[in-house]
Amino acid sequence: MSRTRQTISVIGLGYVGLPTAATFASRGLSVIGVDIREHAVERIRTGQAHFIEPDLDIVLRAVVTAGNLRATTTPEAADAFLIAVPTPILDDKTADLRAVRSALASIAPVLKRGDLIIIESTCPVGTTQGAAEQLRGLRPDLTFPDTDPESSDILLAYSPERILPGHTLRELIENPRTYGGLDHRSALAARELYGAFATGPQRLTTAPTAELSKLVENAYRDVNVAFANELSLVCDALGLDVWSVIRLANLHPRVNILAPGAGVGGHCIPVDPWFIHEALPQQTPLIRASREVNDGKPRFLADKIAGIASRFREPKIALLGLTYKPNVDDLRESPALHIACDLADRRLGQLMIVEPHVPELPEGLSDRTNVELMTLNDAVAAADVVAVLVAHDRFRNLNRGAVSAKIVVDAVGLLAQPLEAA
Repeated sequence: MSRTRQTISVIGLGYVGLPTAATFASRGLSVIGVDIREHAVERIRTGQAHFIEPDLDIVLRAVVTAGNLRATTTPEAADAFLIAVPTPILDDKTADLRAVRSALASIAPVLKRGDLIIIESTCPVGTTQGAAEQLRGLRPDLTFPDTDPESSDILLAYSPERILPGHTLRELIENPRTYGGLDHRSALAARELYGAFATGPQRLTTAPTAELSKLVENAYRDVNVAFANELSLVCDALGLDVWSVIRLANLHPRVNILAPGAGVGGHCIPVDPWFIHEALPQQTPLIRASREVNDGKPRFLADKIAGIASRFREPKIALLGLTYKPNVDDLRESPALHIACDLADRRLGQLMIVEPHVPELPEGLSDRTNVELMTLNDAVAAADVVAVLVAHDRFRNLNRGAVSAKIVVDAVGLLAQPLEAA
């Protein structure tokens, strides 16, 4: 644990920032959590998270009660600052770094000599360098490691998160971490700070190398999922069972095809590959093609479900799952949600949504007269068409007899012997 940095400020208390803040606080450090969302801050002050993550509320309640973590909407002085704000893409698929720049601007007035800044948000290559340039313009009285390596007033590094929602607290501690400094001194300081809890392999590198490595991780997964999703389109056109085809192909000792699905969701994989393509479009045709395949899968499934439903005069369609992956409440970039909204727009009949992880329909569906949130048994019993869009564990107990008389579109292989999910 760092002996010189006992106060940490985490800017952005979302799916990454809040668990990170709570984990640091559980090691006895004083943590100031900052978020512009007042409702999130108020909830955290009561020791409760504003999203579902196993065991997070237990840790959060303990550290808030002990006074090791407090939440606010305004940055304060600290010894280290972690930037964990969203980095989405714009409509033209270019990176939207406004939240990162705003976070940097918000901490600039409280920076002092010796402070460490670590960017965790997934960013295009060069963002950490850009952060130094931005801060230098705001605080010309301080020096930064890009111009004063190994002797700067402020240390600046990039350390991307590697977590799986649903397992965040464990993976924060056990997963490998990379520390990319604008100089070696910054990388060392970042490693020392995370040594408060990180037990997995740790590597030092440069900031741009760390930035690209994070993007590459998600682009790699996106490309492999795209192959599986494209194969599902091939099998559909040929009238073959994609799950049987993949299972047989994977008997080869050097083949490991992933599971196809309704598309690719979440904040990372549908977004991060575009950062590489934006920088080097001529060198990245495969990355772009993979994004297009995965982005196109929800429309393919919506068309397929709509085509089947058109056989009925007043179809009742059960859609099983809305979240972007199994067993979470996260709707960000969810393919299943896109499918539901697409079908709702077509007004083909009644949509019966089954989503055990959200208490109410999200915006875009909640105001539709042809959409209703229902229990699994009621929706399946009433449905003409059953579409399985997310492989929630709670759906695995689905009575096979209950769907035997239904037309089923199984996008995730729940009713087959499912492959390991991507």
